[in-house]
Amino acid sequence: MRKPLFQTCALVMLSACALFGQTFTGTWQGAIKIPQAPNGELRIVIRISTTEADKLAAQMFSIDQGGEPIAASAVTASGPDLKISVSRINGSYEGRLASDGNTITGVWMQGEPRPLNLTRATPATAWTIPEPQPPPKMMDPNAKPEFEVATIKPSDPNRPGWGIQVNRSGMLHTLNTNMSDLMKFAFDVHPKQVVGAPAWFDSDKFDIEAKPDTPGIPSVNQMKLMMQKLLTDRFSLTFHKEERELSAYAITVMKGGEKIKKEEDAKLPVPGFGGRPQNGFNVRNATLAEFASVLQAQFMDQPVVDHTGLGDTRYTFVVKFTPDPGMRPCGAGAAPPPPPSAPDPDAPPDLYSAMEQQLGLRMQKTKTNVPVLVIDKVAKPSSN
Repeated sequence: MRKPLFQTCALVMLSACALFGQTFTGTWQGAIKIPQAPNGELRIVIRISTTEADKLAAQMFSIDQGGEPIAASAVTASGPDLKISVSRINGSYEGRLASDGNTITGVWMQGEPRPLNLTRATPATAWTIPEPQPPPKMMDPNAKPEFEVATIKPSDPNRPGWGIQVNRSGMLHTLNTNMSDLMKFAFDVHPKQVVGAPAWFDSDKFDIEAKPDTPGIPSVNQMKLMMQKLLTDRFSLTFHKEERELSAYAITVMKGGEKIKKEEDAKLPVPGFGGRPQNGFNVRNATLAEFASVLQAQFMDQPVVDHTGLGDTRYTFVVKFTPDPGMRPCGAGAAPPPPPSAPDPDAPPDLYSAMEQQLGLRMQKTKTNVPVLVIDKVAKPSSN
């Protein structure tokens, strides 16, 4: 007896889907352009396989950041289109397989979309994946480190990007940071808490590389203390403190409770932040006090204080929002994003609504006493 035609078509469709799934299996490699990276890019290797249930699975390696595999949380293929989600690092990849089956053209999303085109690796072309390194050790919590060597150079105006990073060896790297950025980081203050700063505080940008005199990764507080000493030594910074009542934003937990998840897999108490707000601002392994500090440093026009009462609990989450026109989410010296040419009906909500809807947190204006740093003396550093 002949099978009905619709059953035959269904078999053909299933075979085509299975075929595309099989063509994605293998090892793929490509590079993401990252201005902050030492060589301007991060090499990525993705191994795609099939499970016993005939589903796709993947492991991702960022080989310039170590050899630790990062398991994908979901992998799907629909015809030539591939989607990979990596929830552990709040990242995702979408690409399309070329007709020759050897290249995938796509975009890596981790806050900000970046092109990532992959090539199928062969035994002759495959990049070496380094052995996974053991978790780096934290600096002795009782240590009072200083920077043993520090290089400060004017930033290259043609090099994009912005960042303050600490690597596995404890080295500090900054890119396109101005004095306002460094003060905010070192003293955990908003620009409105700094009085008497010269005009070049915002206009002159510096790249810094600095090596601590103590082994291990410093805690956030240790890094701030080292930066304070650096600013004193190299920028001749002196100031005095005053207490003033200022307008500020207070973060509280909404009546239904916070909607964010505790970080369960953190190997080190070191937070990470980054990403384009419209695509998702990533917060990794951070307390809400640290989150408040980043909000006031990168986004808000007034200081931000943590009134949640959640203490030292660390969280990993993403908040997707549309910045207000006055926000500068790439460092204080960066130009604000250009306004859209036309309203986008699919644009995410503003930060206040996004925090309530996505995080279960509320941010409201209040009056509170905050420390103010009054600059007595500061000077540009001498060239190295």
